[in-house]
Amino acid sequence: MPVAALDTIRHKLIVELTDGPLSARDISGRIGVSEKEVYDHLEHVRKTLHRLGRILIVKPAECFKCGFIFEKRKRLKKPGKCPLCRSEFIHPPLFSIGEEL
Repeated sequence: MPVAALDTIRHKLIVELTDGPLSARDISGRIGVSEKEVYDHLEHVRKTLHRLGRILIVKPAECFKCGFIFEKRKRLKKPGKCPLCRSEFIHPPLFSIGEEL
């Protein structure tokens, strides 16, 4: 990668995701951007990783109250409330990087 590309937020995000599963809040604290920005950058990182033969692994969000897992959710952002019990206590999705099969 060119030297300038090593200082970008997305490059920092990729480096952090190689360490293991992290939530958007964890990533936000490590690279110094808001959680909202992290979700925006993750969409672009997903495409970049695909070009590099890697994938963004998303462990889905889960409801603390009833245990519902948001497996079919396409958006990366944490859901607002559980569709089953309506609880707003949701464990956020976790992100990491893996090899493409």
